[in-house]
Amino acid sequence: MTHRKSSTSGRGRRGAGVATRSAPWGMAVVLLVAVAVAVAVGLAGCGGAQSQVDKQREAATAGFAPSAANPDPSRQIPGVLIKPYKGGQHVKPTQRVAYDQSPPFGGPHDAFWAACNGVVYPRAVRNENMVHSLEHGTVWIAYNPDRVTGDAVRALTGKVEGQPYTMLSPYPGLTSAVSLQSWGHQLAVDTVGDPRIDQFLRALRQNPNTHPEVGARCDELGGGHFDQDNPPPFDPRPPGPDAVPMQSGAGPVGPPGGQPPPGQIAPAPIGQR
Repeated sequence: MTHRKSSTSGRGRRGAGVATRSAPWGMAVVLLVAVAVAVAVGLAGCGGAQSQVDKQREAATAGFAPSAANPDPSRQIPGVLIKPYKGGQHVKPTQRVAYDQSPPFGGPHDAFWAACNGVVYPRAVRNENMVHSLEHGTVWIAYNPDRVTGDAVRALTGKVEGQPYTMLSPYPGLTSAVSLQSWGHQLAVDTVGDPRIDQFLRALRQNPNTHPEVGARCDELGGGHFDQDNPPPFDPRPPGPDAVPMQSGAGPVGPPGGQPPPGQIAPAPIGQR
């Protein structure tokens, strides 16, 4: 009996020892669960706050949504410049275009578009690629990096990240703080809080009535065509005498049959518009 009592007591002591050693692991699990719950709640709160901002923005710009009765609501926005441009005019990667506006918002452009599904470019990108994205229904927000910094850049980023057919980039030498481009449309504003920015986005992003290539892609091409992490850089120098001239309002340049003269604008390749 004494032996059995001793044995039972020993098992109890061993069990207590085991329980004591496992306590820190249990505490760690509890802490990890608590941290995970806190993170999840925080993320849900951020997502909810962003969703609320989007809803407020949508309500505030409801009057600028395109419709059959109002195909181009941007005409209601004070300060919007509108010019007609013909689409489908492509140039070579080595060519420059003598654009008639800065930033440009229509005209000849590179055969490969800049990635434009909510892309925020930290550096200025070649005009000819950016203009091609406008042809697909994108809104390009450009800003003067000397005048727009810090929180102001973050505010613009919040309007672009995660938004299809939208892109943001600095634009050295811009005469206004911010300039918005859509195909054939431009708006210059002096502050990132100007309500016309959201109005322009609502009126013209993927508006099927205002850009030539409805339904065209906006994702990254890759494969040596356009790398959004290493895009062709913006050239601040004036175009030289060999630059491709503007053909505003005209059809594709070249003789009948679609064969361009040497060094001039190539016909739009199928599937690259």
